[in-house]
Amino acid sequence: MDSDTPSSLFKDATNVKSIKSDIEVFVSVGGWTFSDNGTATQPVYGEIAASAANRQLFADNVVHFLKQYGFDGLDIDWEYPGAGDRGGNPEDTANYVLLLQTLRETFDASGNDFSLTFTAPSSYWYLRWFDLPSMIKYADWINLMTYDLHGVWDSTDPIGSIVQAHTNLTEIKQSAELFWRVDIPPEKLVMGFGFYGRSFTLADTSCTKPGCPFKGASNPGPCSDTGGILAYYEIQAILDGTSTSSKRSTTITPVHDETDAVNYFTFDDDQWVSYDDSTTFAQKVAWANEVGLGGAMIWASDLGKIEPLVMKPSWGTDP
Repeated sequence: MDSDTPSSLFKDATNVKSIKSDIEVFVSVGGWTFSDNGTATQPVYGEIAASAANRQLFADNVVHFLKQYGFDGLDIDWEYPGAGDRGGNPEDTANYVLLLQTLRETFDASGNDFSLTFTAPSSYWYLRWFDLPSMIKYADWINLMTYDLHGVWDSTDPIGSIVQAHTNLTEIKQSAELFWRVDIPPEKLVMGFGFYGRSFTLADTSCTKPGCPFKGASNPGPCSDTGGILAYYEIQAILDGTSTSSKRSTTITPVHDETDAVNYFTFDDDQWVSYDDSTTFAQKVAWANEVGLGGAMIWASDLGKIEPLVMKPSWGTDP
């Protein structure tokens, strides 16, 4: 929502309902860069949530926006309340609950059946500022970002500069435990799937397993054009030998870590990437169905084409 985004884009998004009438379209507001240090948007959520007048003004504006463009709900992606390194303050925790309460009450009074969700991190260090039991009273479900568990940012935290998979199922299960401990029902949790891989430049080309040291981000992909990340289609191009950026001269055999439900491989001598495919997605979906999660989300649909995820809703209807 910046000056370069035409308002027609919002209507174009909800016009998909003319093709599939029973689909629901939400607008998600926020994101990682929204709360980056030094940005004008970083303090916005904290300021909105800090006073009853601001909360109500925001809620009224949201209802107007949803009606104007035909959206069915709002997802709040505040990254992250309370976190000092993200411009947060300790009072954000209680204020976030009050913001959700105001939104829910305003939605219910609007005469429309609007839905409300929020996005949550997998990391305890950010999740500790979320009063989950109080928040879920007003939200329809929680979108859990079970990707980006690792990346080049690990070099500046206690984990250190070692390569690790960013969608490790073992760690996803540990993250889910944080929600079970405060009695969040599994059906209120939606599990995230990443259509991309996190990539590194190895420090030692003879050490290529998870836990080996890295010296920085990977080389940028030809389309994603950002070090440390490769879209699924860029990974596939490397594997099938059609990549314009890889100097691959030998056959690559990806390693499938069955326990952690993830793949990884090394290419161009010192480039390392972890990623999911239809096999590892199926493993993760099987676990999600086993514990009764409410659904799945992906980030992002333009990063690759993969076989559809099939989840069984926890209320027992057909997939």
